[in-house]
Amino acid sequence: MTSITPQSTSGAPPIAQVGPVAWLQKNLFSSWSNSLLTIVVVGVFLWLISGFLNWATTKAQWAVIPANLPLYMVGLYPADQYWRIWVVLSIITTLAGLSWGIIARNLARLFTVPILVGIAIAGLIAVLMPVPVVPYRLLLLLQVALVVGAAWTGRFVGGKFPAAGRYMSFAWIASFPVVLWLIGGGLGLKAVSTNNWGGLLLTLIMAIVSIVLCFPIGVALALGRRSDLPVVRWLSTLYIELIRGVPLISILFMGQVMIPMFLPEGVRPDRVLRAILGLTIFSAAYLAENVRGGLQAIPRGQSEAARALGFNPVLTTGLIVLPQALKISIPAIVGQFIGLFQDTTLLSIVGLVELLGISRSILANPQFLGRYAEVFLFIGVFYWFFCYIMSSISRQIERRLNTEHR
Repeated sequence: MTSITPQSTSGAPPIAQVGPVAWLQKNLFSSWSNSLLTIVVVGVFLWLISGFLNWATTKAQWAVIPANLPLYMVGLYPADQYWRIWVVLSIITTLAGLSWGIIARNLARLFTVPILVGIAIAGLIAVLMPVPVVPYRLLLLLQVALVVGAAWTGRFVGGKFPAAGRYMSFAWIASFPVVLWLIGGGLGLKAVSTNNWGGLLLTLIMAIVSIVLCFPIGVALALGRRSDLPVVRWLSTLYIELIRGVPLISILFMGQVMIPMFLPEGVRPDRVLRAILGLTIFSAAYLAENVRGGLQAIPRGQSEAARALGFNPVLTTGLIVLPQALKISIPAIVGQFIGLFQDTTLLSIVGLVELLGISRSILANPQFLGRYAEVFLFIGVFYWFFCYIMSSISRQIERRLNTEHR
């Protein structure tokens, strides 16, 4: 006798197998030990959060932040020239929005829920930011509007002209000298000495310029270390091993003190330029090893196939091997860039008032003695934000290039 199994009236699985409750049971409360561990971790987390909120709302003296906000942002940059900083910020936000829209032109939704939440938080921060002048809040809101508007424009342009993405790189490169001209002055603008640069402005300039310079040098060193020419290989290896064996702070001190000794009398490079040189020299050596790891991961058959097709060694490396190596090395390269950004904190030791240096200057003010927690927490948020942005961009690039194993 054949038994007949009754068919379910609905094709959906039982409620106990789907939804948040099922996820919690599977991942957090699957056994008594996991349940106990979950309760302990959540309890400790809530205890820490409650303690922090209690300190932040009852004990912390946040007046130190709005009182010194201009110093945090631009250091001693002349107040009557702040308009140049706002123009620079507008250029960057517009290019960022256009790039975002062009990259996301094929996605079903440009503004996902996390992005909308981020935009709302950015707008809320712009409204509540304790800036000393009310119009600055409107200017901050304008930057948020520029990003959103440029993203919509980039999506439309990218959909109509698929090759538009190729020109965004040229736009970013062309904006670089314009930004430096606006900040430093000259050629019709009032010159602002680098001695007046400071805070977040100086930190970003140092990090971005050093990243831009160290990348091609690091790639060249990686290729040089794998070269068949003995002299090139030995010199590249000597540079990499020598720099990697010296602390960054030593290189920064040598750049600030020793470089002028080897120059003619009266010739003294700007100290910001010397610091950038030190950061670039140091980071290029580590970046070279990251890229070399990617080069070694490429199978030899790739080069042999390229030679069989008639490619010379230069074309084989530039068109076949190096692009694949860089794609593999993206996580390590971005990690190096994040480390370089964080290494800018050492510049305060050699007399440059970047974000950490300006914080020390503020704490030396008798009016704000002992406000270490508030000051360092505030700048810590800045460092985390920019490091997270770089990490997010890295993940997006990896996803687009299919470097992740799914």
